[in-house]
Amino acid sequence: MNQPKRNGKQKEAPADREIAENRRARFEYFIEDRFEAGIVLLGWEVKSLRVGKAQITEAYVIMKNGEAWLLGAHFNPLLSASTHVVPDATRTRKLLLSRRQIDLLRGKVERSGYTIVPLDLHWTHGRAKLNIGLAKGKKLHDKRNTEKDRDWQREKGRTMRHDS
Repeated sequence: MNQPKRNGKQKEAPADREIAENRRARFEYFIEDRFEAGIVLLGWEVKSLRVGKAQITEAYVIMKNGEAWLLGAHFNPLLSASTHVVPDATRTRKLLLSRRQIDLLRGKVERSGYTIVPLDLHWTHGRAKLNIGLAKGKKLHDKRNTEKDRDWQREKGRTMRHDS
């Protein structure tokens, strides 16, 4: 149902905005399942995320004491973030998942040799969320095939553009 226009402007729904993406994860791993997890953050971290100062390329997720933890994510502190807190840019952050999801992830990681990798960091309805993937590592020949397919798609797109 559309809302009536007020003063010529229509109120927009809060959109999902991407903060950071881990492109390398799709190159290094076969992503078999995806989960969206909340993150426990401090105030200065939220402020730096709002500006887009986050990097998850070298981050990874571990399961410890029945909880999921994000390690290696780098959130650059703002210069004006806080005067009374000493920011640690690479601290370990707790991920918020349901018990069923945690049990499933822990079982797959311990028994089947899967890895949990962060895929992207984004806003959903004003809250920072992290998409994580249950992944299997690629062998070298798999990475070559991925690269070859990507190059072929790029070349095919070029020829289609030049033909029309």
